[in-house]
Order: sequence, then structure tokens, then C-alpha cells
Amino acid sequence: MSEPPSTIRVGVVGLGYWGPNIARNLASMPGCELVWLCDGSEEARAKHARSFPGAEMTPRFADLLADRDLDAVFLATPVSTHADLAVATLEAGKHCFVEKPLATNSEDAERAVATAAAAERILMVGHLLEYHPAVTRLKQMVDAQELGELFYVYGNRLNLGKLRDDENALWSLGAHDVSVVLHLIGEEPDECIAQGASFVRRGIEDVVFCYLRFPSGIVAHLHLSWLDPHKERRLTIVGSKRMATFDDMLIEGKLTLYDKGFDEDTRSWGEYIARSGDTFSPRVPNVEPLGIECEHFIDCVRTGATPRSDGESGLRVVRVLEALQRSLDG
Repeated sequence: MSEPPSTIRVGVVGLGYWGPNIARNLASMPGCELVWLCDGSEEARAKHARSFPGAEMTPRFADLLADRDLDAVFLATPVSTHADLAVATLEAGKHCFVEKPLATNSEDAERAVATAAAAERILMVGHLLEYHPAVTRLKQMVDAQELGELFYVYGNRLNLGKLRDDENALWSLGAHDVSVVLHLIGEEPDECIAQGASFVRRGIEDVVFCYLRFPSGIVAHLHLSWLDPHKERRLTIVGSKRMATFDDMLIEGKLTLYDKGFDEDTRSWGEYIARSGDTFSPRVPNVEPLGIECEHFIDCVRTGATPRSDGESGLRVVRVLEALQRSLDG
């Protein structure tokens, strides 16, 4: 891989909901120059032109690929386009950041990973929660066995809306929690079961329940829904020594550690005593996860390091989602 310049020149494709947030972070990042913004909508281009006066606006993705001085492309386009656009970006010699999930099936995800390897370019998937400071701290706790042996994980990602036409609750919401669960456990499940229902739009599941079992015996349960009176983004991890909860809806104290569990009573063999100790919230930096994620990608482009959520990581998530979808389809 050739030595990249000290300033990384980047472009963003897709100016819907998330693309402008990515562009905002890149435009303010030292050592990064936002030079292209691409969207087929003239209205979207006009809307964001004033916010990013230094970037060239274009409706043509090919303009970015033809720019020999462009180092990397950020893709924030509809999920169905991710794999093809990522492959085209990598084949053009550009490093590629693609929003989650990497693809809608494992075959396309494998194609993107193989293209990155052949082109010797970095492929990173935007699994945002892996860059959340609370999840980073939680991962450190798990790796240091502060929770003891992991027993099970469960998550609730619920809200009333937003209904989608192009993907169900599993692929839209589940990609977040599947990526975090795989990141924390460090394994890929060998059993994936899902049940759900389509109440509002026929054929598009708005409520999904997922069950994952891992080779180590750890299990995970995910409740995903666009049809719920509560807005929840919470993940609970239960270990043999302690338990922890990551609640992204809280303004402060997003990570809580519970010194609770069952301790064997050595006075009587075979009996256990419930322990309920202190509950506290470890300090985590109040930093925007998207900023951390974008900076991580730029650093990887500059140094050649492997991203935390690289193509292989994104492929694993797609494999699990695909297996859950097969179960959902029955």
C-alpha cells in the first residue's frame, strides 16, 4: 500500500439523513479535507451546499471515482446499494467506509471483502455503537473479566416508527445490536433463531425477537420493534460476578455496573446466597461516537491499520442477520 499524504482527501456519497452528519465530522477534522459531496437529488445538494462551501457538489458517483487525488469515499446510501458501490470504490483504488450493514447478503459482503484485499485498500463498516465510549469501556470490562464468566446478553431496541419500505426491523435495528454482541462476546453464534410479525406493512416485519447461542454456551436475546410505546436502546450483560447495562437513552450514566450475583455458601455445600452489592456508573467520555468512528477510519487510512469494524467484521454481522432472516422466513 502506497504511503498516503498527510492530509486525507475524502468524499461523501448520500445526503439523506446520515450523510450530512458524516460530512459535518469530516469537515471539522484536522488532517482531513472534504472535497466531494454526491447525491442524485438536486434539492439535497442545494440544501447542504452552504454548509460545506469547500466541497464540490455532484450528482454523479463516477466523478469521485475519476478523481485520482481522492483518497477515500464514505457511503451513506440505501442499504441495497452498499455492496456494489463499495466494490466500485475499492476497484477505483479508494479506501471505503460504508454504512451498516455491509450488504444485504453474505455473498455480496464476501465480494466486497475480497475486493478490498485484492486492491490493498481499507474497507470499514459503520457499526457506530462499537465506537461508543460506553461500549468501549464495557468491552474493556468484559475482556478483563470484571463481570466474571459471561452468561447471557439481552437487548431492547424499540420505538414507535420509523417504518421502512426497503428493510425490516431485523436489518435496520438488529444490525446495531448484533454488531455489539459479537464485539463483546468475540464469537460468532452457531444457532440463530428469529420470530416476528408484519402488523403495519405486509411482508416487512416491524417486530422481531432473536435468539443467539454461541459455542461457549453464552446466549443472547434481542427484541427489535418499530411498533412499541417505549423508546429503548438498552443492552444488559449478565456475568458470574457482576452485571452491566448500557442504556443509550440516558443523558448521563449510560453505563451502569451492578455488583450482583450468586455466591456459593461455603458453610453448606451446594447452597448459594444472592449477593446485592454496590451499583455505580463508570466514567465514560462524553464524546460523539460518530466523530470517534470517522477519526478512526481516517487514522487507519493514514497508518494502514486494520479498522475495529473492518470488512471481515461487517461480513460476520451480515452472516448472522442472514441466518436470522432465514429463520424468520421459516
